[in-house]
Amino acid sequence: MKIISVITALAVSLLFLNTSAGAVPADIDISAECAVVMNAQTGTVLYEKNAHRKHAIASTTKIMTALLTIEAGDPDRLFVADRTAIRVEGTSMGLTEGDIVTRRALCLGMLLPSGNDAANAAAVNVAGSMGAFADMMNRRAAQIGMSDTHFVNPSGLDADGHYSTAYDMALLTREALKNTDFREMCGMKSAETEFGNPQEKRTLFNSNKLLDMYEGCIGVKTGFTDNARRCLVSAAERNGCTLIAVTLNAPDDWDDHTKLLDSAFSEMKAYDIRLNSFAAEVVGGNTGSVPLVPAEKVTLGMTADETRRISVKYSVPRFVYAEINEGDALGQADIFLDGKLFRKVALVASENVSRTEPSKGVFDWLKNLLNGGLIASFNRN
Repeated sequence: MKIISVITALAVSLLFLNTSAGAVPADIDISAECAVVMNAQTGTVLYEKNAHRKHAIASTTKIMTALLTIEAGDPDRLFVADRTAIRVEGTSMGLTEGDIVTRRALCLGMLLPSGNDAANAAAVNVAGSMGAFADMMNRRAAQIGMSDTHFVNPSGLDADGHYSTAYDMALLTREALKNTDFREMCGMKSAETEFGNPQEKRTLFNSNKLLDMYEGCIGVKTGFTDNARRCLVSAAERNGCTLIAVTLNAPDDWDDHTKLLDSAFSEMKAYDIRLNSFAAEVVGGNTGSVPLVPAEKVTLGMTADETRRISVKYSVPRFVYAEINEGDALGQADIFLDGKLFRKVALVASENVSRTEPSKGVFDWLKNLLNGGLIASFNRN
């Protein structure tokens, strides 16, 4: 039986009282009614202003629509866009009745020029109807933890009961950025795609000016309706750190995001999380123990305050049985932030250990004696 010892190590110290590191001054001057800045790697809120106030979110809705469309798979299958779905007001990628498209083209169409036609066509293709797709959106929101969000349509056009919060939109964006296809698309300044009947090459341009205005910006989505006013979700990377900023009803959103991101980045740096190595006793091997080392190096972009809220718990076997191959996962390091499991890292064998035959003792000698082995040897003499 393998006996596991659990060891808890404090990376620095633990603070459980404050989940907001406050990297951005609370009195920073921004135009937004609601705003939040979140560390994309850890989920820590670094700034908030009315972050949990429910508000219309306009086309930032399409972050969820694009994510679900990507997650549905089959991105390059050709189909005819639903003719009813594409009859919609507002911004468009230019679909007309009978156009042949792919889900990939529709994702580009909704994320770059913010096409309402693209969002509706994708919803019908993925779920069968826009109502069914809205149900999918709300189920996915619940999975992400967006407790103050309700979706009614895939485009973000003003509708009763269609709302979210700055905080929930940051949670959604953090989840979406984990998807490599979404991450690539939302950061494109322009994209080449094909659609139409017959299909023609088209160039789509991104409405997100922050991609040109802000160093390190990697997305994400603009939005505007008469009710929501200007909405913007951005993400940026610098020096191993990734931030998400959300503003709702922000007349000067480009400037707001520049201020918020600059302020947060000034308090962040990339920290190496030191993980311990161990030695496990080996039973039946050619060596008495095997070193267990972390399978990967963990570097996180954090504020200094966040580093003080990191802890690590190790699950280490007291002994293991040979044969062991280098790289075998034999233990685990669990990294916690504010007491919540944040990341798992395997502890692996750093060398091979071969199995050896046990040495023969008195019981083996007696067994051989009873089997005639000793007599046979004696008779040969």
